[in-house]
Amino acid sequence: MTRIRIITALVALPIIIVIVQLGGWVFSSVLTLIALIAAWEYVQMMAAKGHKLVIWFAWAFVLVTLANAQFPERQLFVPAFTLLLILLLVWQLFQADSTAQPVDWALTVAGSLFIGFGLGHLLGLRLQAAGHVWVWLVLLCTWGADTAAYFGGRAFGRHKFWPRWSPKKTWEGIVAGILGGIIGGGLVSLIFSFPFGHAVMIGVLVALVGPFGDLSISMMKRYAGVKDSSNLVPGHGGFLDRMDSILFASVAVFYYAFWVVR
Repeated sequence: MTRIRIITALVALPIIIVIVQLGGWVFSSVLTLIALIAAWEYVQMMAAKGHKLVIWFAWAFVLVTLANAQFPERQLFVPAFTLLLILLLVWQLFQADSTAQPVDWALTVAGSLFIGFGLGHLLGLRLQAAGHVWVWLVLLCTWGADTAAYFGGRAFGRHKFWPRWSPKKTWEGIVAGILGGIIGGGLVSLIFSFPFGHAVMIGVLVALVGPFGDLSISMMKRYAGVKDSSNLVPGHGGFLDRMDSILFASVAVFYYAFWVVR
C-alpha cells in the first residue's frame, strides 16, 4: 500500500506543480472539479448510512461558495445561498421515501459548505498577488506535516492522540508533524524568498490545525461506516481523504495572510 501511495504521489506532483504555477482559469477549473468530486464522495458516504442527500443541491452549494471566492465583488453568495436553502427545504417536503428529511437537508447544506468554504479559501489565496507562494505554503506545510506525522508516529508513537476518531494518531506523531510543517515552510521560504519567520509560523499553524481536518473527516467516515470516502485515488482513498487537512489549512493560512502578514 505504501508503494502505491508513493507512486501515485510521484505521478500527481508534476501535474500539481503545473496547475498551481499556471493559476488563472486552469487552477480555478481544477479546484472546482476536485470540490465537486469531494462533494459527490460526501453524498455517497452519507448514503451508506441511509441518508438521501441530493447531489445537485450539494454541487450547487459548492459552486456558490467557490463563485463567491472567485468574484467577491459581485456579492453573489447571500442571495444565491438563501435561494438554495429555501429550494432544498421545499424539495425535502416532497421526499416521501426519506424518513429524516430535516436531517438530509441539514447534512446537504453543512457538508457542501464545509468543502466549498475550505477550498474557496485556497482559491482566494491563489487569486492574491504572488498567490502561488501562498498555495505552496498550504500544500508543502500540509504534506510535510502529514508525512512527518505518519513516519514519526510509526517509529516513535506510544501515546494515543485521539483514539475515538483515529486510533493510529499519536502525540509523538503530532510533534513530528510540527517539525515536518516547519520543513515544508522552510522549503517555500528557500524556493520563493518568502520571509522565513512567517514560513515557520505558518508551518506550525498548519501542523496544528491540519490533524483536526483529518479527524473531522474520520468522524464522518466512522459515522457512515466506511473506510475511505472513495477509491478514486490509488493508495490514498478518495479526494476528500486527501483534502481533509488542506481544507482546514487553507482557512488558517488565508487569515494568517490577511491578518498577520498584510
